[in-house]
Amino acid sequence: MTRFRATALRLLLASAVLTFAAFSQGQNTPTDVPPVVDVHVHAMDESFPGGGPMCPNEAKFLASDPKTKEAPFGWDVENCTPKLYPAEKGEYLKDMKAEMERLNVKAVVFGDAASVKKWQDSMPGRVIPGTSFSEGMTPGARVELDKLRQEFTTGGFKVMGEIGLQYEGLSPSDPSVDKYFALAEELDIPVAIHMGTGGSGRANLTTPKFRGSMGNPLLLEELLARHPKLRVQVMHAGYPMIDNMLTLLQANSHVYVDVAGLIWSYPLKEVNRYIQRIVEAGFEDRVMFGTDQMEWPKLMAYSISIIQNADYLSPEEKRDILYNNAARFLRLDTPEKR
Repeated sequence: MTRFRATALRLLLASAVLTFAAFSQGQNTPTDVPPVVDVHVHAMDESFPGGGPMCPNEAKFLASDPKTKEAPFGWDVENCTPKLYPAEKGEYLKDMKAEMERLNVKAVVFGDAASVKKWQDSMPGRVIPGTSFSEGMTPGARVELDKLRQEFTTGGFKVMGEIGLQYEGLSPSDPSVDKYFALAEELDIPVAIHMGTGGSGRANLTTPKFRGSMGNPLLLEELLARHPKLRVQVMHAGYPMIDNMLTLLQANSHVYVDVAGLIWSYPLKEVNRYIQRIVEAGFEDRVMFGTDQMEWPKLMAYSISIIQNADYLSPEEKRDILYNNAARFLRLDTPEKR
């Protein structure tokens, strides 16, 4: 890397940190902040995944030795800026309510019915409820089809997700799960499918059935051929398989991507390069903002700052990614063109 490029990268990261700091210090209010839709939030609490800090855009995915204790996500949290901390015990939902109100965020919140309802009750009008046949983040926890139908027809749920088939080593086109996607197509419910990033050493540390190959976006083709009216949200934008992701987007105009997880899990230069490829290939109207929000309340503001500071995006493209594209995909009742 040349000295100029290294300096530019440091300045860009510093700009993101400053914007994040401005959000965090409450310099804006909901009356002057344009609306944001976060399409990928989890109804978690402070018990997941273990109450530790995280370092956005600092993951190094370090090599490990099976003879020693291994860190499950590859983060070195000793020397990073900013360092994001989990909420105090019992305070997470309250903190998230304050953040979403301050940042003017409406979010698709995934999880089991009881957890999502708790979020809805806490912040009416800001939660778009999502549930899936695998109960959010729990691999293999099959929900009966009749129960799922009820959740979408009378229970108020609007999105099927997060569908974590990759954690089970399954393709989204596997016939064993086709009935769930058939239901989503019948009811005109969008589906959000995990494809791509999964943390450092996922297969040999935490989820032995996880397969990187099952995150290939082109594995969606047979599913989409069987269900041509299905609206699909490819979570994590299929990272890192950019060429296959672009191929799928070109062939299937009902497919959108979210940048959740990706936006903070990898070095900032890599994040921006990946999003820029999608936008400059002509698919900017199908990129949706998301965080993969779990237990760190300030992660949402930080993630918004990455889009706000992306110098390769026009103001119109930033608003499309932060709001308009999701409003179109989710068919919000009152989309706002900002």
